[in-house]
Amino acid sequence: MELLNIKNLALQGKKVFIRCDFNVPMDEFGNITDDRRIRSALATINYCLDQHCAVILASHSGRPKDGVPDPKYSLAPVARRLHQLLKREVVLANDVVGTDAKTKASALKSGEILLLENIRFEAGETKNSPELSKELADMAEFYINDAFGVSHRAHASVEGITKFFDNEHKAAGFLLQKEIEFFDKLVQNPVRPFVAIVGGSKVSGKLEALINLLPKVDKILIGGGMAFTFLKYLGYDIGASLVEDDLVEEAGRIIAEAQKLGVKFYLPIDVIAADRFAEDAVSKIVTAQEIPSGWMGLDIGPATVRLYRTALNDAQTVLWNGPMGVYEMDKFARGSSKIAHFVADSYATTVVGGGDTADLVQRINLDEEMTFISTGGGASLELLEGKILPGVAQLIAEA
Repeated sequence: MELLNIKNLALQGKKVFIRCDFNVPMDEFGNITDDRRIRSALATINYCLDQHCAVILASHSGRPKDGVPDPKYSLAPVARRLHQLLKREVVLANDVVGTDAKTKASALKSGEILLLENIRFEAGETKNSPELSKELADMAEFYINDAFGVSHRAHASVEGITKFFDNEHKAAGFLLQKEIEFFDKLVQNPVRPFVAIVGGSKVSGKLEALINLLPKVDKILIGGGMAFTFLKYLGYDIGASLVEDDLVEEAGRIIAEAQKLGVKFYLPIDVIAADRFAEDAVSKIVTAQEIPSGWMGLDIGPATVRLYRTALNDAQTVLWNGPMGVYEMDKFARGSSKIAHFVADSYATTVVGGGDTADLVQRINLDEEMTFISTGGGASLELLEGKILPGVAQLIAEA
């Protein structure tokens, strides 16, 4: 799909509203621990500043109660980080569409930057309120969506606002354009062999993506909690491991479809099992068929790691979405870490599908070794499911 391009807009000296994704992790003191999403937006912001635009930035942060301002979720730390990165003053409004924001937005001059307070402090944001969309749209002459991470949400600042701008006054930012193009090329025209590594806790969250990927990939490697739903279908004793009983038959259909299409479908052959879900649990390596009663699999085992490394040896394109185990606990992070190193050392085009997987590779300092790390977990999954994202639908250029 071809998106409306920011470079085709007559932005010179105009006021531009840019929807960004500044939902970044912070510690208990309000310090940003990973500013990758902020840095990813700089290209679009700087382009608009180079066009002598007045720039209004909007984003959400965390999950505040709809319409309830909460200092804990303020964008003040983001404003400070933007100031450091852009080396320009970034004015933070005290509200979103209240008196302070509207006054500052109307007075904004060329080259100045206004950051609205957390957009989810407005109840109408997640409800895609037309009234809020209109108030946001009235602040500027142009709208740019550069928030890939929330483009799968039909929210007021993402989808609703686009209806108040014609095609000459809205476009995708550089980050959104890059994400869409990368996943489009990845799924439609990958260099083969194309290997998908799919992990995470539940099959339900990845079901549509798996079904859509099957005709496109050469191999699929399954890990994480979702593997146990497949292993249960095969009749294995999975103990107290995480399983979605209502999807066991669906898992069987996916295995059968892979066989029919000639896709190599890999499941763990051994796991690290623990007597309870805790960092200090008693654990041991067992085959996937022999998880003790009452125990649960929390990571892939060393034999599976070796098997998956062999499967990755000839890969030319690797897509990875979802960790191999409970990587947040050091004791059960080894499988994910080993796979991350194999992927990073590979000569393949390597794409990490956001969310937990992006967090994992960053924790072990491999983010620079990957070809591309998506800024959106849920959004990248929906693209892999073959869906057109609500925040992108209104930005598709007419043929």
